[in-house]
Amino acid sequence: MTTSSNTGQNQETSGKEFAESSSAHALGTFLRVRRESLDPTRLGLPRTGRRRTPGLRRDDVAMLADIGITWYTKLEQGRPIRVSAKVLSAIAVALQCSDAETRHLFALAGIAKPAADTVAAVYCEALSATSQLILDQLDPIPALIQNARFDIIGFNQSFCRLVGVDLQQIALEDRNCIYLAITNPAWRASLAQSVDSLPRMVALFRAAMAEHLHEPVWEQKLQRFLSASPEFREAWQRYEVRGIENQIKRFCNPLVGTIDLQQTNWWSAPKNGDRLMVYAPADEHAKQALLRLAEQ
Repeated sequence: MTTSSNTGQNQETSGKEFAESSSAHALGTFLRVRRESLDPTRLGLPRTGRRRTPGLRRDDVAMLADIGITWYTKLEQGRPIRVSAKVLSAIAVALQCSDAETRHLFALAGIAKPAADTVAAVYCEALSATSQLILDQLDPIPALIQNARFDIIGFNQSFCRLVGVDLQQIALEDRNCIYLAITNPAWRASLAQSVDSLPRMVALFRAAMAEHLHEPVWEQKLQRFLSASPEFREAWQRYEVRGIENQIKRFCNPLVGTIDLQQTNWWSAPKNGDRLMVYAPADEHAKQALLRLAEQ
């Protein structure tokens, strides 16, 4: 009886080890295939050395996920090593995994995916009633509140009239000044200096991201921009950085033509980078133009 019991336990242990080994191998294969499918140029990675394999290198993934190359190599080779949900999330971001691919990644690793999705968390910032009151009281002067990632947290109707886009009709995840500049024709047409505007925003985004390297929310935002626009990718590869400054911005509106507005930045929460951006008329022509738009 004892021998039979031990044999059963050994078979159970062997089956468990086989299942774990099989899952580890499948996980490693998935990581390798996903890594080789990505274009390093599209991710803004520098061209250094000769790449003998397609896609990203293992050290590229390790750098993007902020993990050790030796540890990641073992994981990709299918060795049964322990991995945390935090590290696996970072790898998923580095490999630009979709929601379905991320769930698959966690399933292969035998880890429960965190309930709070990092992408959704980006859009949970609520605008206070006081902030909205300020925005509304500024009308007919256009104004919006934006965070350091260029997400639009709040706005007034004057701003919507200025750019010809009803932001209430734009999905929350798409309310981002950079994303709209590279994907929304009406928004882009409102930027009279669009050739200079996007590189400026890219340089500002790169400067701000320096304080948030390898944070999933920032990495996902960057990957979305890179995937959406060749123009953004080209600007990103210039490695330019800029600081935020008050400036004259020129807008083009189909109802009132070209107008110059003085952009003034007011930080409502310096710690997280939220700022109120007010566009006051730079001259009498712009003042009258804003009044005419308010009458529409």
